Amino acid sequence: MAKYVMVVQSKAKPGRDDEYNEWYDSTHAPEILSLPGMKSCRRFDYAMGMAGEPGLPYLALYEVEIDDIQPILAEMGRRAESGEISQSDALDGPASVLWFYKQRD
Repeated sequence: MAKYVMVVQSKAKPGRDDEYNEWYDSTHAPEILSLPGMKSCRRFDYAMGMAGEPGLPYLALYEVEIDDIQPILAEMGRRAESGEISQSDALDGPASVLWFYKQRD
């Protein structure tokens, strides 16, 4: 079984950080963790950098174990479309990014 990390960077709409983080921690992360192959989620807040503040202050790292990443992407899309994966109005959605990285052997 291949091991991946799903990296998500995001931000809240101005003035809505508390609402966004409450939704992410209590609703969104559990929804994502219910997907096949998802093992854990750790969240981080921006601390410091070499060249100013990032545009996306929140980072989530999901550990994933699955043979093929495509089915998880398809299921994520299906659940988002059906409403099984919720969206918060506090999320600045267009600014969010998501990547998968495969662990090197």
